[in-house]
Amino acid sequence: MESLFKLKAHRTTVNREIVAGLTTFLTMAYILAVNPGMLGSIGDGMTPDAVFTATILGSAIATLVMAFAANLPIALAPGMGMNAFFTYTVVFGMGYSWQIALTAVFLEGILFILLSLGSVRETIIKAIPSTLKKAVAVGIGFFIALIGLDNAGVVVNDAGTIIGLGNITSGSALLTLIGLIITIVLYARKVPGSILLGILVTTVIGIPMGVTAIPENFSPVSLPAAPLFFRFDFTSVLSLNFFTVFFTFLFMDIFDTVGTLVGVTTQAGLIDKDGNILKVKQALLADAIGTVAGAALGTSTVSSYVESTAGVAVGGRTGLTALTTAILFLLALFLSPIFLLIPGAATAPALILVGYLMMRVVTDINFADPTEGIPAFIAIIMMPFAYSIAEGIVYGVISYVVLKAATGKFKEITPVTWVLFVVFVVRFFIS
Repeated sequence: MESLFKLKAHRTTVNREIVAGLTTFLTMAYILAVNPGMLGSIGDGMTPDAVFTATILGSAIATLVMAFAANLPIALAPGMGMNAFFTYTVVFGMGYSWQIALTAVFLEGILFILLSLGSVRETIIKAIPSTLKKAVAVGIGFFIALIGLDNAGVVVNDAGTIIGLGNITSGSALLTLIGLIITIVLYARKVPGSILLGILVTTVIGIPMGVTAIPENFSPVSLPAAPLFFRFDFTSVLSLNFFTVFFTFLFMDIFDTVGTLVGVTTQAGLIDKDGNILKVKQALLADAIGTVAGAALGTSTVSSYVESTAGVAVGGRTGLTALTTAILFLLALFLSPIFLLIPGAATAPALILVGYLMMRVVTDINFADPTEGIPAFIAIIMMPFAYSIAEGIVYGVISYVVLKAATGKFKEITPVTWVLFVVFVVRFFIS
């Protein structure tokens, strides 16, 4: 393990990395239920069982590449948002078959591999100003906390006030608050594995509350269904609508991944003195390979998961964390009933606490300089409010360039940042 993952150099241990991998898996295990339910609703041969198998295999392949090639504690799975675009916009909205949608994802992944090998995506990450990289980490903190609160029903959609407080006196919301108290107390008292312990204890408490549901005739073992191997349709690849779908997948994947990598590695301290991610090319390649493999197996775009911050929060610093998560994904092929017992209310407290941990870097942002502070602020608020890491980066970069140019600080804008600015502006017209 030492020779593979350089544990001593990263000041970590095997036990700590395994706990971190388990924590990461538990906080993102909801995708094993959400993704099959969403893509499986398409029907016409795309069944929930097949998508379940594809989700696990695509996630495991990408996460294993991340573990061994990049040695980073980051797990990957079909991205939320991109699976919704796949299902509700491309298939149900535009009327394309799921085979054509998978083709768009597959071709996007192929292009990603070429861009990653050619350092294009690495150049994009380096072009993001240092102040915005810190803002991305903070924005992701708000975003992931909002995901936790929403999943548990602590905050809900409110017609009068847009967002409001849910019923916190019973059910999932109450269990989340109980779990949050347990988790933050364990963390404050510096109990090892406090986030993971919080998840497990909250799950147990949820049994008498009726939130952790144990079905009748419960069996911990189940056999996986076959995935949808290479079900592509290239008949529409030359159409304008197909290009729009392809470009949207491409854009979402690039900047969701960039934002997640920046946020997670910043929190973990896996960056150099200039704020650049260590082994970023290999990390981006893992994302691209995962997307290609996922499409070939029958699922939507595979992307780096922001929930990896939960594993980092309990000490994960190397690829051993990712390896542990990948192994758990593969075990879930046969033990899915056990993993799916853990309710969202049990993982929500972990996401909320991680939000706090990622907030701490906000003190490094120079808010005294409006040309630095305002773009950072815009990037931070757009992530939770637009429910998109990518949009936070877009509006952060646009506002950064506009303010620097308007105040005559042209020398602080790199050529690649100008290119990103133009691409982002053009994107609005294409959309």
